[in-house]
Amino acid sequence: MAQKPLRLLACGDVEGKFDALFNRVRAIQKKSGNFDLLLCVGNFFGSTPDAEWEEYKTGIKKAPIQTYVLGANNQETVKYFQDVDGCELAENITYLGRKGVFTGSSGLQIVYLSGTESLNEPVPGYSFSPKDVSSLRTMLCSTPQFKGVDILLTSPWPKYVGNFGNSSGEVDTKKCGSALISSFATGLKPRYHFAALEKTYYERLPYRNHIVLQENAQHATRFIALANVGNPEKKKYLYAFSIVPMKLMDAAELVKQPPDVTENPYRKFGKEASTEKQTPAPEEESACQFFFDLNEKQGRKRSSTGRDSKSSPHPKQPRKPPQPPGPCWFCLASPEVEKHLVVNIGTHCYLALAKGGLSDDHVLILPIGHYQSVVELSAEVVEEVEKYKATLRRFFRSRGKRCVLFERNYKSHHLQLQIAQPGAAYFYVELDTGEKLFHRIKKNFPLQFGREVLASEAILNIPDKSDWRKCQISKEEEETLARRFQKDFEPFDFTVDDD
Repeated sequence: MAQKPLRLLACGDVEGKFDALFNRVRAIQKKSGNFDLLLCVGNFFGSTPDAEWEEYKTGIKKAPIQTYVLGANNQETVKYFQDVDGCELAENITYLGRKGVFTGSSGLQIVYLSGTESLNEPVPGYSFSPKDVSSLRTMLCSTPQFKGVDILLTSPWPKYVGNFGNSSGEVDTKKCGSALISSFATGLKPRYHFAALEKTYYERLPYRNHIVLQENAQHATRFIALANVGNPEKKKYLYAFSIVPMKLMDAAELVKQPPDVTENPYRKFGKEASTEKQTPAPEEESACQFFFDLNEKQGRKRSSTGRDSKSSPHPKQPRKPPQPPGPCWFCLASPEVEKHLVVNIGTHCYLALAKGGLSDDHVLILPIGHYQSVVELSAEVVEEVEKYKATLRRFFRSRGKRCVLFERNYKSHHLQLQIAQPGAAYFYVELDTGEKLFHRIKKNFPLQFGREVLASEAILNIPDKSDWRKCQISKEEEETLARRFQKDFEPFDFTVDDD
């Protein structure tokens, strides 16, 4: 029998507005049924008079749900948290403690770290130090069976969390937040990470915790920052979600990747950056067909600055990338992708042999995620596509060969190169001499047109290969060709140049 999910609520800075919070929780439970726990991050107490709190502390009022809170983030509120190991503050309201792990009877594992980052000694009572983070990380991650935790609660945001993700609005995640928490989250691999303090709501696209094609698939992490209770802008401060404890989940179900998953935002910034390889960022995707003699080797991945996180002072909440209408052969995180054909991975794109290629050196350039419109590509992805094109041209010239690029934006799910307005169907050809040919498609365009032209007697003189389905070879032969590409292309592989 499938395990029944736990129904949880997470809340941002309460700042002493207990009635506002608990009245809202009562309304939610009346409408949607009871929840199991309420988890509060950020400032639970505020600078307002204590009259409201006294009613809860003395039992005149009672929280309608079992509530767990983090500790102080400033000297003013340290007085409310007398026991560093945690204690009951009022009926149904429990202080978790300065740092540790809470495991419920269901097996749900919640790791908590109270306070703000401090690099000074002695560490204030409202802060955590590198030593605190290190000891907690060692305690949790040192067991051979460690896979991650269900939930991480911190008050500050992790620094750099916006890298490779959707816009974090006015919060500059390259300057704001705690680098210690970034490093901690990297090792801890929480399925959910909640934070507050910035008085805004930000639900980041989920990010992966493994290196594609180099490590076994692991679960994704969802980071959610919550606003303050009762804020006048009506930004979201309560987040409802359901979760089955990790230890009770089927392994295949646990590691299933969301279609909008991105690269890990912390990998190149944490301590592990010096020892771990950089992973490609799976945000964008563009399908560009090349006919090349490509041989490549997967090397260390380049760092990237990611997307601009300040696109609008009041951004709309993240619009998730369009999802494939069905299985996609080209999304790198998809189980349908034939990974043995992948011959090189960059930060945003990858190269793969074509299935049933016109020749042994027919390769594809593809961004890693699933997008349908070229206008959704960031500048970083376009830049890397161009870099791959230039590098491959040099490679083929060195081998006395010529190359042709073509793409079809017509009856295809997978994103193409940037050349036309959104929604326009077209066929595009680019020669290695620089000439570019563009045709606007109106209707009834042959889907194999580019391949048929190149296979014709006038060009490659292999008309029997105009249909890729008639050109397939065994997996063993494909693997041999891929290895040959990787070896021959190694001197040209720009992804190995920068760590």
